Amino acid sequence: MEESFVPLRGIKNDLRGRLMCYKQDWTGGFKAGFRILAPTTYIFFASAIPVISFGEQLERNTDGVLTAVQTLVSTSVCGIIHSIIGGQPLLILGVAEPTVIMYTFMFNFAKERPELGRKLFLAWSGWVCVWTAILLFLLAVLGACSIINRFTRIAGELFGLLIAMLFMQQAIKGIVDEFRIPQREDTTLTEFMPSWRFANGMFALVLSFGLLYTALRSRKARSWRYGSGWIRSLIADYGVPLMVLVWTAISYIPAKSVPDGIPRRLFSPNPWSPGAYENWTVVKDMLDVPVLYIIGAFIPATMIAVLYYFDHSVASQLAQQKEFNLRKPSSYHYDLLLLGFLTLMCGLIGIPPSNGVIPQSPMHTKSLATLKHQLLRNRLVDTARRSMRKNASLGQLYGNMQEAYQQMQTPLVYQQSSSLGLKELKESTIEAASSMGNINAPVDESVFDVEKEIDDLLPVEVKEQRVSNLFQATMVGGCVAAMPVLKMIPTSVLWGYFAFMAIESLPGNQFWERILLLFTAPSRRFKVLEDYHATFVETVPFKTIATFTLFQTVYLLICFGLTWVPIAGVMFPLMIMLLVPVRQYFLPKFFKGIHLQDLDAAEYEEAPALPYNLATEAEIGAGASQAGDAEILDEVITRSRGEFRHTISSPKITSSTSTPANGSKILQSPRRSFSPRVSEIRGEPSPRNGARGPNSPSNLGRSPLSTTPK
Repeated sequence: MEESFVPLRGIKNDLRGRLMCYKQDWTGGFKAGFRILAPTTYIFFASAIPVISFGEQLERNTDGVLTAVQTLVSTSVCGIIHSIIGGQPLLILGVAEPTVIMYTFMFNFAKERPELGRKLFLAWSGWVCVWTAILLFLLAVLGACSIINRFTRIAGELFGLLIAMLFMQQAIKGIVDEFRIPQREDTTLTEFMPSWRFANGMFALVLSFGLLYTALRSRKARSWRYGSGWIRSLIADYGVPLMVLVWTAISYIPAKSVPDGIPRRLFSPNPWSPGAYENWTVVKDMLDVPVLYIIGAFIPATMIAVLYYFDHSVASQLAQQKEFNLRKPSSYHYDLLLLGFLTLMCGLIGIPPSNGVIPQSPMHTKSLATLKHQLLRNRLVDTARRSMRKNASLGQLYGNMQEAYQQMQTPLVYQQSSSLGLKELKESTIEAASSMGNINAPVDESVFDVEKEIDDLLPVEVKEQRVSNLFQATMVGGCVAAMPVLKMIPTSVLWGYFAFMAIESLPGNQFWERILLLFTAPSRRFKVLEDYHATFVETVPFKTIATFTLFQTVYLLICFGLTWVPIAGVMFPLMIMLLVPVRQYFLPKFFKGIHLQDLDAAEYEEAPALPYNLATEAEIGAGASQAGDAEILDEVITRSRGEFRHTISSPKITSSTSTPANGSKILQSPRRSFSPRVSEIRGEPSPRNGARGPNSPSNLGRSPLSTTPK
C-alpha cells in the first residue's frame, strides 16, 4: 500500500485497484462450484456463534433493549453490503466484544440521566454513531490508514494473540457461570438448587470439552489414516458445524430425568415478539435528545472511532498477511470510508454497528487457502497421472504440469503472467534429470511420487472472491428467522466453540511459536529445525529470541490487564498503536537491526517481494482427482519470501531401477536440503564447521556469523 496522506488519494487508489478485479471476485467464487460451501459454512459458524453470545450479553447489560436479534441483523446487513461493494472481500464484519462494552457503558450512563433514561438510550446512541461516522470519514479521506504500513508483525501478532486470550477468557468465564445462578432468575426454581447447579456445571464441562476436542480433531481429518478420501475431506470441511449439531443432540439425552433448565440454553426473543422491533424507528426520537447530550456524544464517539479504525484495519491486515501471497490489491482507505457509512446506518436504525473482526477474518483467508490448494492439487495430480500413462519423461511431466498450472491462471490484461508457480518443481526436475542421466527417460510413480511431490511444491495461494463472504453474511441473517431453532443450542456448546476459535487462531502466529520455543527443552530444540520453521530460528541467537519474546509477552499481559479496567479497557488498541513508535525508535536501541528484521520484518525495511500476478482460476475439469490431501495451513508456510523453511533430510524422488549415468540413488529436492543447524544442535559434526560442532544443545538460534572455529 502506498503511504500517502494526500486527501482522497488513498480512496481513489483503492477504488481503482479493486474495480479492475471486481468481475473476477465473483466469477472466481462461482467457478469453485460446491466446494465454496466448505469455507462458507466454516466461517458462518465462526461469525454467528460469537454474535449470538454477544447479543445475549447485551440483553443482560441493557435490560433487554438490545438482543441477539439486533446483533445478528447488524452482522448480516453490514456483511452483505461489504461483500458486494466493499474493497477487501476477505474481511469479515461482525459485532465485536469492544462494541458490547461501549454500548453497556453508554446504557448505564443514559439510565442514570433523567433527561435520557432507558427510553432515549438508543436515540442518544444514534448520535454517538453519527459523530463516529464523521470521524471515520475524516480518517479515511485524510489517508490515516497509511499508518498501517508501520504496523509490523509484533503489533499484528500481539493483537491476534490478545483476541485469542479474550475468547478463551470468555469461554472459561462462561463455563464457571454454569455453576452459578444467572442474574434476574427465580432462585427458588428446582434447577437452581445446589445439587442441580453442580450437575448443570459438570454437564456443561462435558459438552464444552467434547465440542472443543472433536472440532479440533475434525479439522485434521484429511491427514487421518482411516476412511476414504472423500469422507475425510467431508469431515474436515464440515466437521466443526457437524460437531455443534452432534453435541446439541447429546444435550437432550438426559432430558426426561433432569429439570427443564438443565443444561442451560440460549435465550433471546423471537424477531416477531413484542418489543423486538422497537429500535427500528429510533431515528424519529433522535431530535428529542437534549442538545447538551448531542454534543457530549462526541466523547464516546471519539473512543469508538479510534477503536474501529484500529480494529478494522488490523483485522484487514491480518487477513492479508504476506504469508498468504495474495494477488489482489488492498483497500484500507475505502473500507474505512464504507465502515463510516455502515456505522451511520446502524445508528439510525438502532442496532450496534459491525466492524472487521478477529480471528474470523484471518480464519476466512486460511480456509480459502485450503480451498485453493485443493483445486490446484486436483488438477495437477490428474495432469501428472495422464502424462505417466503416456510414458512421458520427467522433463515432459514438468512441462505438462506447468502448462496446467498456467491454464488455471487468467491474469488481467494489465499484468504479466506469473513465472513463479511451480518454480521449485522445475529445480527438482533438473536435479533429478541430471542424476538419472537422461531427461527423456520415461517416468513413473516409483520415480516421481505424485501425491507427495505436488503437496510439497504447490505455493500457498488464496481463493480471493466475494461469494463466501456474501453467503455467510446471508446465512447469519437467516439465523434471525431461525431463532426458535438456535435456542435449542446449549450455552456450554458456545463456550466450547469460543475455546476452539481461540486455539484455531494460534497456528501461523510466530509470537506463539516463539513462546513454545522458550518452553522447549534444550535437548529437544533440534526438532524445531526438522520441520517447517521461521528463518529467525537459524539466523538469530537464542538469547535474542528469548529477550524479544519476553518483551512481547510482558506487553501482551499489560494489554490484557487493561481490558479488565472498566470502560478504560476498550482503549487497549491505543497500547497496540503505541507499538509503532516503540518498534521504530525504542527496540533498535536494544536489538541489532539484522535480528529485528528477522524477528519483526517491517514493510518499509524489506526488499520488495516478487509480485504475484493478479489471477483467478479456470473451472476444474471433471476428471480431477478427489484424493484427500493434508491440511496445508496448520502452519502457515511462505515460499515467496523464504519466511519459513523445511530442512529435514528426506528422500524426495527415488528410482527402483538403475540409470545409465549414476545408477540407483536417492534424489533430494533443493528446497529440502539438510540443515547444518540440526547437526550443530545435536552436537554432531557439521559440514559448515568441520568436525567441531557445538556440544551444547542450547545453540539453537545462534547466528552463523557468531560461530567461529576454535
